[in-house]
Amino acid sequence: MQNLIRLAALLLFASSATFAQEGAAGGNPVVVLHTNKGDITLELYQDKAPKTVENFLQYARDGFYDGTIFHRVISHFMIQGGGFTADMVQKPTRDPIENEADNGLKNLRGTIAMARTNDPHSANAQFFINVELNNNLDHTGKASSREWGYAVFGHVTEGMEVVDDIRFVATGTQRMPNGLGMGDVPTETVLIESVEVR
Repeated sequence: MQNLIRLAALLLFASSATFAQEGAAGGNPVVVLHTNKGDITLELYQDKAPKTVENFLQYARDGFYDGTIFHRVISHFMIQGGGFTADMVQKPTRDPIENEADNGLKNLRGTIAMARTNDPHSANAQFFINVELNNNLDHTGKASSREWGYAVFGHVTEGMEVVDDIRFVATGTQRMPNGLGMGDVPTETVLIESVEVR
């Protein structure tokens, strides 16, 4: 009897693993962030956040992210990148996009979401990877900036150990070319060397 239970459990695991692989291969784009800490592979939810995914893919295809850094790292929150060069110069971007945080996706550990200002529809190129459950960032309504939340548009499928390596780097305040200081900046450069769209 126990052998039958084990066999059933193995079959269930195998079928669910196959389903997960087929879901990833079923048309969702896959992107690899090649960093100086290792590779981070992302599956993007094109069906749930089409405008956000297309925006991210366009920046990736244009080489915009190549040579940018993870410029904001908070170990029990998230790692943010995609906007600054290693010398803390902010790159010019295209127009901002519509916030798609009302897509039912949650800011779970390992998900990637768009960074923005207090304006819900101000996201352009910068993104962050949640390193813990951040349900305070989820969409709850449209009456205020806080309620709008932050649009999740994918998740890490490989390289979460790289994300965890980045989250625990030492950080401090860094002076930007305009003279202002920015906090939570890694004291060692965490570089996105290139982005590969598969």
